Amino acid sequence: MSTLLGRRFSSLTRLIFVIVLSVVLMVLDHQAQHLLRIRAVLSVLIYPIQVVAAVPVRASAWVAELFGSERTLRQNNERLQAERLAHLARLQKLEALEAENKRLRDLLGSAARVADRAVVAELVEVSLEPFTRKIVVAKGSRDAVYLGQPVIDAYGIIGQVTEVSTYASKATLITDPGHAIPVLVNRNGLRTIIFGTGAPDRVNVPYLTATTDIREGDLLVSSGMGGRFPPGYPVAQVTEIVKDPNEAFLKISAKPMARLNYGKEVLLIWPGEWQTASASPR
Repeated sequence: MSTLLGRRFSSLTRLIFVIVLSVVLMVLDHQAQHLLRIRAVLSVLIYPIQVVAAVPVRASAWVAELFGSERTLRQNNERLQAERLAHLARLQKLEALEAENKRLRDLLGSAARVADRAVVAELVEVSLEPFTRKIVVAKGSRDAVYLGQPVIDAYGIIGQVTEVSTYASKATLITDPGHAIPVLVNRNGLRTIIFGTGAPDRVNVPYLTATTDIREGDLLVSSGMGGRFPPGYPVAQVTEIVKDPNEAFLKISAKPMARLNYGKEVLLIWPGEWQTASASPR
């Protein structure tokens, strides 16, 4: 019992001594700054420990910032890519509109040379039947379209209207096997006729003999005979002349001047004094 009391008294004495010593040291430090150097030395010794202890925190912050920056960059990249595609789409649309405006200006400029009146007609259908070359345009009898009406573009004659309904009309192209058009050789005025072949870019010039003055590269223009087409408008250009001694006539091929397989607009014309609205199609 006495031993236990002695131990408790000894512990209490040490505690009181430590408290008194601490108070004294704090008072002395406050008054004379005796422990300033000690604290400075201890701070130098402790600094590496503080740095090491802060490494996990800084590392986690750096990783978080890295992933945050990567996510932000990815989002910005996706946004910029979407904006780029949108701008490209607008640019393509503007280029398409510019090309369409040029085609329309060319069409109207051509119409002024050969017709008193003209209207642009939109292509709504192209015949898919083999060896048949026909198109459907979005103009009909309510627009005063008539049978046999010439259809042209800025480069040459396309064909003529062969069926008319109220809101649409069907035109037969000059490449259709059932189509024929009287023409002149622009170089010397030679009269002839060209026939469609069913091919998309070829017509034939039959019934000319080997003594006929016709050459590759000659331009064939509409003669105006029959009152169907305005005279002097381009129709085709001679591309090939074959002389077969066993044949009575030359085999002459020509390429239509009109761009039959391009664009989505054609021009319907009312060719002034040559207009024959009541004429039947060829």
